[in-house]
Amino acid sequence: MCEQCRDEHQKSPETKNHELVPYRHRKDHLPVEKCRDHPTKDLDILCDQCSVPLCSKCSTMPVHKGHSFTDLETIYTENSAACRQEIQNIRAYFIPMAKDLQNEIKIDATKIKTIMDGIRSSMMDEAKSLKTLVDEVTSDNIEQVNKMEESLKEMLQSQDKTYEDYISYLKDLVNQFYGYLSSTQFQNNAIIFPLSEYFKIRPIPDTTKPVPPVFTAGRYSKEMVAKLLGKVTVSKTKPETRKVKAMETASKHLKPTRLQGREKYGVKQRLSSSVTKVREYTVPGVDRVHHISQGKSSSLWVSDYCSNIVQTDLQGNQLQKIKTSGGRYVGNLTVTQEGDVIYADKVNKVINRITPDKTITEFIKTGDWTPLSIHSSHINGDILVGMIKEGKGKVTRYKTGKEIQNIERDNKGQELYSYPHYITENINGDICTSDSIKQAVVVVNKSGQHRFSYTGQGSVSYPRGVCSDRLGHILVCDIHSNTVDLLEHDGQFLCVLLTKQQGVLSPCSVCVDDEQNLYVGQWKTNTVTVYKYLQ
Repeated sequence: MCEQCRDEHQKSPETKNHELVPYRHRKDHLPVEKCRDHPTKDLDILCDQCSVPLCSKCSTMPVHKGHSFTDLETIYTENSAACRQEIQNIRAYFIPMAKDLQNEIKIDATKIKTIMDGIRSSMMDEAKSLKTLVDEVTSDNIEQVNKMEESLKEMLQSQDKTYEDYISYLKDLVNQFYGYLSSTQFQNNAIIFPLSEYFKIRPIPDTTKPVPPVFTAGRYSKEMVAKLLGKVTVSKTKPETRKVKAMETASKHLKPTRLQGREKYGVKQRLSSSVTKVREYTVPGVDRVHHISQGKSSSLWVSDYCSNIVQTDLQGNQLQKIKTSGGRYVGNLTVTQEGDVIYADKVNKVINRITPDKTITEFIKTGDWTPLSIHSSHINGDILVGMIKEGKGKVTRYKTGKEIQNIERDNKGQELYSYPHYITENINGDICTSDSIKQAVVVVNKSGQHRFSYTGQGSVSYPRGVCSDRLGHILVCDIHSNTVDLLEHDGQFLCVLLTKQQGVLSPCSVCVDDEQNLYVGQWKTNTVTVYKYLQ
């Protein structure tokens, strides 16, 4: 409709209570399919227990007696909206992000080519430098050999000259002797004198043989040459994971959700465009707000870590204070449908009940398991308890004090819990548990089947208090990042609802009252802050 028709529609007494939504948020028409058992009837509801579509007549059959049903059009509308949202997410985020990563890979390939070319160039330069050094050393060695050869040649030439002179001397001596023999006169002829005096011959000169140099080959190997030239090694640096930007869903202004105005739950509230701080007060009688739970008659119950349990009105005025006998580190508390307060006594491993007249009685024994978290179902009155034993965790369901269900592992046999610190139940029966060791909010359906785990939006998550509202949203305190996150019932992250800038410091506990006011308790102080986020 146009704006004028919209205004008239909202003013008309017959239609003023109708819900108007933007056209893109309209409901999808449910496909018409006839019931096989009742061909004249259309399939229009879903059996929650059997998970099968039925017609209205099927719902009256004995096989579905006592079962709960959900309008099939509501489910179809929600899931169709979710499907369109996923298509939008794929087109707006996943495909562009993948293409950005592809471009990043191309840039990296170009960088790698440049780096490898540089390495090859450096290798060639090293080889050239080594070759130059080899040539210089070889030239010096050859020059040294040449000098040695020249010195040896000079020595041999000198020896040759010595013998040349000696031979000349001998030849002259022979001619002299022949002269003595051929002389015809005796006057001054040496032959008539003693021979030893005139025939004395000089001895042959002594000379030495040359000693040539010896070449000792260098000792080297391919490995030694490789060391000289350097080597290429694989870097030990751990590869950096490519950064994938998170979907920009967190905002100071909240976005509409699929759970707004659900006919299934009979509510007309929706997320407000902003969060408003209503009030802030301190809880007398406790040193911190470890756990907070809504009680009867518009009151709140608060427990700390020092065995103190305090009841206040919605303005923070103390109504009563109870000192438990469990010693330090009393676990979480909850208020039953009958108005009794029950809390986890971790020391004695029991669940205690506090009646309206302040009498503390033992309600449930947990045996060898230490109870940590506790929640009383607003759907059927069952008691959900998170427990630990020897490093393992589980969630147990009790009905009228008797154990009827244990949840420990998923369908693959993996342990679901390590330290189930806080626990709550969503309007669809899902069990939501914040686990301090796994650093996640673990969500299972009412049958105990694992649906999803939420690990926060930062690199480290320390979830503590967890609750749900009448729209099926899940609210999670993160004591590390000083935030309260808002999730869809299916685990989809909607936004960071509260931050440190809005006065949230070490948020530890959280609950929503009947007026859908959000109460946030602090870990380090006894301060409770109240916010309005629904309209």
